Amino acid sequence: MHRALLVSEILLEVFMHVNRVLDPYALILSYREMALARKSFAALARTCKPFYEPAMDLLWTELDGIEPLLGCVTRLHPIIYHSSGSRCFRFEVIEPLSEHEARQFLHHSSRVRSLRILYGDYFHLLSVLPIETCMFPRLLSLSTDQDLNRYLHLFLSPVLRRCALPLVHPDLKSVPTRCAALEELSIKSSFGNIAADRQVLYDSIRLCKGLVALACPPLDWATWEHLSNLPTLLTLEIWDDRCSLGWRNPKIAPFLNVTRLYFYTKTAAYTIAVTQQLEFPSLIQFEMEVFDLPWAEAEPLFHALSRYKTLLHISISSRRSSRNVQDLLGSFLTPIRQFLCFTQLRTLRFNFPCCCINLDNNLLLEAMSSWPHIRMLEFMDPQAVPTVTFRGLFAALHRCPRLHTLDIPLNAVDIDIDPTAESFQHTSLQHLNLTSLDISDAKAVSRIIFSAFPSVDRIFPPNKRPSDVCLEVLRHLESFRASTVLDLHVAGAASKT
Repeated sequence: MHRALLVSEILLEVFMHVNRVLDPYALILSYREMALARKSFAALARTCKPFYEPAMDLLWTELDGIEPLLGCVTRLHPIIYHSSGSRCFRFEVIEPLSEHEARQFLHHSSRVRSLRILYGDYFHLLSVLPIETCMFPRLLSLSTDQDLNRYLHLFLSPVLRRCALPLVHPDLKSVPTRCAALEELSIKSSFGNIAADRQVLYDSIRLCKGLVALACPPLDWATWEHLSNLPTLLTLEIWDDRCSLGWRNPKIAPFLNVTRLYFYTKTAAYTIAVTQQLEFPSLIQFEMEVFDLPWAEAEPLFHALSRYKTLLHISISSRRSSRNVQDLLGSFLTPIRQFLCFTQLRTLRFNFPCCCINLDNNLLLEAMSSWPHIRMLEFMDPQAVPTVTFRGLFAALHRCPRLHTLDIPLNAVDIDIDPTAESFQHTSLQHLNLTSLDISDAKAVSRIIFSAFPSVDRIFPPNKRPSDVCLEVLRHLESFRASTVLDLHVAGAASKT
């Protein structure tokens, strides 16, 4: 063996190329692919003594469930590692571990650093473990959508940094108590028993001293006050809004370092109260998904957001809106106009009915002039009647040279430019969504995209099925590009002769 492989840093670097489970796209790996990665590390561990420890550490560092550890138990090994390669066994009918089997189960548990629990049918097997047991003493990340019930304490490590639970656990206070290093706490659910769960959640959060990111059901003012005194806090997410805030606690200090706010709610009332009454002087990103956004709530929300001139990324989405369209047609304070004050915007995403009211060539030009640094602009309005033309789009794009993603209602029926004579080019635009457009002449639209937007490589979102006319535009676009490549090849060959 080469002496370089005796250097642990070099060895780990080599091994990391084998570990596909740690790949950023790990969530799309199949069960068989993850099993193959584990087999590769097991083979490396058996190769020689210097390989054993680093290979075993990487083999066990990240687990989807504790089944592999249960496979270390002699009695359970043939059940876990059966030939079919799929999870078809039932843990409910299996007897709990004995004390000797518990030691087999825990043999490699200290190597686990990240654990994602997908199933909850094996918890009863762990009933033999004493209450003070910490199964994973080096665990940094715990994520589950299962109710851990009375077994939560077994998964809490003194070095745990990230904890994602499906609901407010009755023993939630044990998380900050036993995990002093906790940085991220996530509970993306509604309250079950509102009165009891609220108190448990609030008491638990007030025990957290070093939170960096928090996602949870709605908070009361006292808990907001505690969080305002955490200089480590950067990200806040609020899920559901079945609790009202009431009057503001005047003692709440500004959230000096919070850069991102996210709200997932049924109405905008809770979000409005937070953005109106609290201060976030460093806020960069605001995201909101709300079921219903009537104009009576949208207007005060937009006005409250206008106080945060530091915002660079804004995303607001709603399934429905009960606003009166006629009331807005002649109004100056339409959704788009209320965001013209954000001159440093990089991303603006609107996805709610009537968000494009009064959007025409003039308003688009005014908006683009106000957002010269914009990179992504999406106005998705199912009720919009497209009035922006290609000529108006070209004029507006002159004002935002860095734009790379565009999705707005565009009149692609009445083409008001000559694509063969137009010299305008916007080389930064890469994604131009055409899925919501009515297109009368697919070839002409393709010629415009080919001539004016040479870097566009996507005309419909990757998660949506393209319409027939979009596919026709794409075919013409590919034909134009192939013809250009052929012409360049012929010209290059001719110049050499």
